[in-house]
Amino acid sequence: MNDSLDILIFGAHADDAEIGMGATIAKHTAAGLKVGICDLTYAEMSSNGTVELRQAEAEEAARLLGLSLRTNLGLPDRGLFMSPDYIERITMEIRKYKPRIVFAPYWQDRHPDHIACSQLIQEAVFNAKLRRYLPEMEAVQVQQLYFYFINDVYEADVMVDVSSWYDAKIAALSAYRSQFVTGQDTVSTPLNQGYVERVEARDRLMGQKRMITYAEGFVSKLPLLVDRFA
Repeated sequence: MNDSLDILIFGAHADDAEIGMGATIAKHTAAGLKVGICDLTYAEMSSNGTVELRQAEAEEAARLLGLSLRTNLGLPDRGLFMSPDYIERITMEIRKYKPRIVFAPYWQDRHPDHIACSQLIQEAVFNAKLRRYLPEMEAVQVQQLYFYFINDVYEADVMVDVSSWYDAKIAALSAYRSQFVTGQDTVSTPLNQGYVERVEARDRLMGQKRMITYAEGFVSKLPLLVDRFA
């Protein structure tokens, strides 16, 4: 069985990828590409919801977005740091699924776990191509590493027109009721105080730059290569 993916997206917590690029995911899966998400933690430190509930929500979001797979490395929530063991486990995930393109959170964000996740993925993408690193697994050269925005938005290098797929993003975010909806047993957090509406406003503003309804923006540390301008 071929486990290879076209795209592998990493997030510190379930819902990170959906916030940053849920509509882009839906657009690519609808086109027949194999897309997977790897969550680094079970978000066990979340103020609302349980680990079990958040896992069920993540699986529902995965179904709505048409993911080929969703995995979780079970690293400690609020305990992500530059550990050789963590880098090794992420590298093994990349080598197992051999993605052409990897996405990670942007390296600046108000949440320390998102920053740490970004750093860990960059290290793992680099190590994945080294044939003498974990030589028992075949080295994998990722063609492109992109960064998506979660809480804080900076200047994008590239944007994707997701106007026709934005409903899928909202549906996926709505699966995370424990995070984005207030209830009798919830406490107030930035996520359940109009957060989804602010994400939508952000994506509308991004689209306005190119006169489209919605866009999701991404950053690349490498220059984007084009064949010609025509």
